[in-house]
Amino acid sequence: MADNPAARLGARAGYAANGVVHALIGVIALVIAFGGDGEGDQAGALKAIAGAPLGFAALWLLAIALWALGTWHLAEGMLTRDREGDLKGAAKKWGRRTSEWGQAVAFIAVGSIAAAVALGARPDAESTAEDASRGALAVPGGSVVLGLVGLGVAIGGVSFVVMGFLRSFRKKMDIPHSPLGHAVTALGVVGFIAKGAALLIVGILLLIAAVTIDASAAGGIDGALDALREMVFGQLLVAAVGIGFIAYGVFCAFRARYASL
Repeated sequence: MADNPAARLGARAGYAANGVVHALIGVIALVIAFGGDGEGDQAGALKAIAGAPLGFAALWLLAIALWALGTWHLAEGMLTRDREGDLKGAAKKWGRRTSEWGQAVAFIAVGSIAAAVALGARPDAESTAEDASRGALAVPGGSVVLGLVGLGVAIGGVSFVVMGFLRSFRKKMDIPHSPLGHAVTALGVVGFIAKGAALLIVGILLLIAAVTIDASAAGGIDGALDALREMVFGQLLVAAVGIGFIAYGVFCAFRARYASL
């Protein structure tokens, strides 16, 4: 894959497409923070694109780019090798594979949502999350499964926050040592922390739904923003997350340029 110029170009386009989606989520979050209506998640961002001139074409371009990036991560996971030849090396290999394949699933899923919206679908992420949670709670042991999913999402959120604080995202990028490079790093720090905070809240909402056996407590990023808005200084918190998502979106645009592929 690394020797294929077309695959590298597709992966870079995917990072740029991911940036567009996150920047739009950030803009919608700011609208929500100041009293407006909107869906502050991937589906909401994609539906906003659908309503713009040439939105149909833009959605298909986003879908293709995100699928290309997902395919890149899928291949990277398959090509990961054990460089140490022992149990520790095997654990690292499967850790990297799990990370790559998890990213592949996420990007392919968002690309598929973009394609569905382009074809006329209008998904509601919050309703989908509640319906999925309700279905899980309806079967024996479902609350445990839902709790584990929530725990996994929360851990993912924490990992994003840690990556932001430690700036570990730089290991997979060739960021220049220049004022521009410092600005890209700052955008990454703010963006990773904001996205991690949102995912952490989503995970907590799922855990609450599992513990209380109440599917209505579950939600996605839009639900996380609603939960933040109900807190003290909620408007400022939602606005901060919105700014963070915009920063992450701009960072992803630079990642398209500086990613080590």
